[in-house]
Amino acid sequence: MQVKIAVFGREDSIAKFNHLADKQNDVEVVSFTYEKEEETVELIEKAFMCDVYIFTEAISFLYVKQKVEKKRLPTIQIPHDEHMVLTNLYQLKNSVGQNVKRLSVDIDNKDVVHRVIDELKLNSQDIYIYDYGLDLQPSIEKIVNHHAGLWQDGKIDYVLTSVKSVERQLKERNIPVNSMIIPDINSEEAIKQAKSTVRLDLSKSAQIVTGYIQIKEPDKTRNEYGEQGLKDIMSKLSDILTKFSKKTDISIFPVSDYKIVLIGTKALINHLTNHYRDFPLLREIQSEVNVPIDFGYGLGLTAKQSNINAEIALEICNKTDESKCYIVNERQETIGPIGVKKEFDASKLYHALIHKARLNNELSYNFIDFIRIRNNEPFSSNDVAKYYNVTKRSAERTVNKLLNGDVIKVSGEERPYQKGRPRKLFTLNQ
Repeated sequence: MQVKIAVFGREDSIAKFNHLADKQNDVEVVSFTYEKEEETVELIEKAFMCDVYIFTEAISFLYVKQKVEKKRLPTIQIPHDEHMVLTNLYQLKNSVGQNVKRLSVDIDNKDVVHRVIDELKLNSQDIYIYDYGLDLQPSIEKIVNHHAGLWQDGKIDYVLTSVKSVERQLKERNIPVNSMIIPDINSEEAIKQAKSTVRLDLSKSAQIVTGYIQIKEPDKTRNEYGEQGLKDIMSKLSDILTKFSKKTDISIFPVSDYKIVLIGTKALINHLTNHYRDFPLLREIQSEVNVPIDFGYGLGLTAKQSNINAEIALEICNKTDESKCYIVNERQETIGPIGVKKEFDASKLYHALIHKARLNNELSYNFIDFIRIRNNEPFSSNDVAKYYNVTKRSAERTVNKLLNGDVIKVSGEERPYQKGRPRKLFTLNQ
């Protein structure tokens, strides 16, 4: 299977990227070249019929971030990581001919530079960092003025920038500057991630969802409301599910006089994933149907597997007297109850993220959102990588910080493939 990648960058960076991609016969690159970063706003509209979008410069992605998030486009940024910073510091030392100590650096995540400073035991007071990833709107002018101000005040001897336009403008002001180069391994990692993202999406598309919804105690309901009353309740239930089917491309079929089956694929999976905390379908059923119901979803790569898992989910519902919904996935892990908020102490979590795991404000807030969106369900490092849109290696570093700070704990493991090592699952340690 060939993966079609739209890559955005300058002519030289795209040429280098294409050279690496040419070595892989399962990748097709569609190039979108720009002179100025803001041109990506128009270029992104031309990049249709591509499987995934790669940005060679972090700041060019920031110009279209809201647009791609709104369209839910699969995007990858070539990582600006510790390896990239170390490589460029080494090259700067060789090109200048001496160890530059007073330096101004710009990057989209200042934590990367801080880790390199700590590792090399450099004097952090001599290195100024501009984190443009924190800006609400990307601005080349702000970055240039930051460096220029430090130069004019005599605080720095050199600038190391991750933005080519910044290098050009600083050179025009006769300020010594080098732009960072992207190591080949970072671009190769982005290509690898692009292929994994597409294959994961195809795997997700191939999954089948079976759902069973039934009256919890049909005999009791029949005695209380009569045969016609039971038919009226099932008619209401069928009407609600018919309306729901138009949103999620599902098919619904009556199984008995108190049970309905629904079958769906990717659209239904996406709906379930986005409504762990607040399941509007269950809420609507509870308001319209005045009897408890059981709602079990099963996921699988075959109809038989998804059906078996749906029956398992239904059995779990039977253990309670109230209306409940559970999901059993293709690994027969139970998720739920869906639509019931699993509360956690956000203030306590934030304090632990800042003071124990030592994450910055942005990462801390994003992690809290990650936990909230997933309804505090167990997660893997792969889930973190997908949510943050970062490499698996970067996600594992974040997870290790959380473990070392006792913010999270190991809660189990999953085996997404028949072969290979199982993945660890984590939950909040509170």
